[in-house]
Amino acid sequence: MKTNPFPKTTMLKQIRKFIFFFLTALISLGFTALPQSQTGLAATNVNIFYNFGQQITFMAKLSASAPIQQAFLSFREVNEQNTRVVPLTLNADGSTRYQYDASPHLIPPFAMIEFSYQATLANNQSVSSGPFYFRYEDNRFTWKQLSNGAVSVHWYNGDETFGQAALDAARTGLQGISQTLPVSLDAPVDVYIYATFDDLVSSLALGGRKWEAGHADPSIGVVMLAAAPSDTQSIDLQRLIPHELTHVMLYRSLGNGFNRLPTWLEEGIASMEELYPNPDYTRALEAASKNDSLLPLEDLCVSFPADSGRAYLAFAESQSFVRFLRDTYGNTGIVALTKAYADGLNCDLGATRAVGAPLNQLDARWRESVLGQNIAGVAVRNLLPYLIILGLTLIVPVWGVIHMIAKGKRNA
Repeated sequence: MKTNPFPKTTMLKQIRKFIFFFLTALISLGFTALPQSQTGLAATNVNIFYNFGQQITFMAKLSASAPIQQAFLSFREVNEQNTRVVPLTLNADGSTRYQYDASPHLIPPFAMIEFSYQATLANNQSVSSGPFYFRYEDNRFTWKQLSNGAVSVHWYNGDETFGQAALDAARTGLQGISQTLPVSLDAPVDVYIYATFDDLVSSLALGGRKWEAGHADPSIGVVMLAAAPSDTQSIDLQRLIPHELTHVMLYRSLGNGFNRLPTWLEEGIASMEELYPNPDYTRALEAASKNDSLLPLEDLCVSFPADSGRAYLAFAESQSFVRFLRDTYGNTGIVALTKAYADGLNCDLGATRAVGAPLNQLDARWRESVLGQNIAGVAVRNLLPYLIILGLTLIVPVWGVIHMIAKGKRNA
């Protein structure tokens, strides 16, 4: 580990880390406002009530040094570019209440919502309050929670044993991920476990997300998946949780460059980090290789197929291909790939810069090495150096014989 030559930078990071943890702890109790200087508008009796996927009610009492002519509420999801600004009706005592219809204006589940109040005073001065924050949790369920440091697991079906198994899966998964990628726990990570796939799908749909076997919002450190208490719960959790946590750690490692990763690389790394890999992937690969129906890796750069069967094959190929790359180029090769693509290089050039070979060449090598394709070609390529040496060994005496015969004919 290198010594940090910028101690002030390190101190700033530690301060920011403390503030983030402090803020998150307060938000877990409801909502909070950041400590700030006086802005001219006091917001008291601030309360939030909501039904997930339906409506959010904002309540507060506003006061200022001069009469308020007009008041406004501003709010947005913290990673959203656009801020919603709505005018408020102010009662005589300064109280205000606004109900936002969340059903047609979808907000991602477990998003962090930032809101504040603004007002124009009788003297035309503009003043503001806040900001305040709250977590838009799926409150259709009563969540239980266990935490270990920055990692928390939340579930509503099952006892403490189930929750502990989930927390253990997260801890062990992060240890495994750290062997391949940098792991950052400077900000909290929350794992929400739905008891049924239908519950997960409905939550994603109410938040404007497409249905998936699991889901991660890396920018807010939230993981969502479906798993129920069962005899195989440990295996299920140790497969699903590390997969989704890998997405979060990739984002924290690459920042906005995370969005430039090829789908095969992002999902391949995540699938590779599963503590119990899916055994059906091998069978799917063998069948596709035999039937000559494998998907070219270059077709999996932007997205996976919409068809569930081909999407399953895409996951299987990505896991196997990334594992082949790690076996060939090591963890440094995997990290180099993520950085090359995060820098904006296209699917072919990124591979060339990172490991010295274009994607289609790596694809061919993977098929030959792992799936046993083109056996004759591989044999010839492996024997080629020896054939060259044999040819050079034979060409000298053969050339000598030819030369002697030609010389004899000239003398005759």
